[in-house]
Amino acid sequence: MLLVFVLAGVIWGIGAAMKTPRRARWLMIGILYVLVLAIQVALPDLHPLRIATGESPALWLIVGGFAAIAVGYRAILRKLRGRVEVKEAEAAPKPDGPFTDTELNRYARHIVLREVGGVGQKRLKDAKVLVIGAGGLGAPVLQYLAAAGVGIIGVIDDDTVENTNLQRQTIHTDARIGMPKVFSAQAAMEAQNPYVTVRPYHRRLTNDIVDDLVADYDLIIDGTDNFDTRYMVNAAAVRAGVPLISGALTQWEGQVSVFDPARNAPCYRCIFPEAPAPELAPNCAEAGVIGPLPGVVGSMMAVEAIKLITDAGTPLRGEMVIYDALYGESRKIGLKRRNDCETCKDVAAP
Repeated sequence: MLLVFVLAGVIWGIGAAMKTPRRARWLMIGILYVLVLAIQVALPDLHPLRIATGESPALWLIVGGFAAIAVGYRAILRKLRGRVEVKEAEAAPKPDGPFTDTELNRYARHIVLREVGGVGQKRLKDAKVLVIGAGGLGAPVLQYLAAAGVGIIGVIDDDTVENTNLQRQTIHTDARIGMPKVFSAQAAMEAQNPYVTVRPYHRRLTNDIVDDLVADYDLIIDGTDNFDTRYMVNAAAVRAGVPLISGALTQWEGQVSVFDPARNAPCYRCIFPEAPAPELAPNCAEAGVIGPLPGVVGSMMAVEAIKLITDAGTPLRGEMVIYDALYGESRKIGLKRRNDCETCKDVAAP
């Protein structure tokens, strides 16, 4: 019988080390219990395997009975606790408007802005924004969207936090090295603002899922560092008719623009019809990047998102801001749609 308990302990320990969900670990132990019970019933008395696992099925039936009682008792407690929580929630005082007093105080500096106001803050709360990438650009974007009170923020990334990220990706911490970036970002955002909903997608963005994912959001922000993903996201945004805010970095320079052909602005492929040769556009790992630069460009992207959602000011549709951190200069250039663009040529101008 001791052997069975040792096996159960080993199963539980290995599952914990592999971060297997508790339910799956209990399922494996349940399977072990069924196998032991089958051995006790099927094999003859004095069989070595039966002796090693307790000799008597009656003993294991008693153990199973106690386990069933414990599980049933916990289920009853959980159900009673749920009823109490529902009653407490129903009895709790409801705010008179869409915001609690805490939220009104939190967003007061937005609400007093003439261009945002209470209406704009309500639009932020009702908005759904998808951020592609939780790295250099995604980090400040996610932090400022959460701080601004954007109601639903999706973030997709298949990467994990590494030590080399921490020089610029300020949403992550040393303690979360090895954690998936989307869950690290979720922890930081929820700690910053518990009034927002974060949807983490720890997986690679692929053509199989991009359309369904993009269609569920009002605005897309692309903070990725490879052209294949940028073209894929751009095409999905064009098909869904939603604006795309795109940023890019290299060494000391960054750029940001709003691509929105549904409102007569160009799409990403209008401006970059073909990906440059790899040696002409190295990523941050190859070319390097100054630490604060993603914060500057990512913050600009977050501002553009807030402007689009609240209808404040003039978003960067048909324009691109290029920021040179080394010389402290910025410039704005105009962008136009291409009639022969393979991605947005069929999108009619409004």
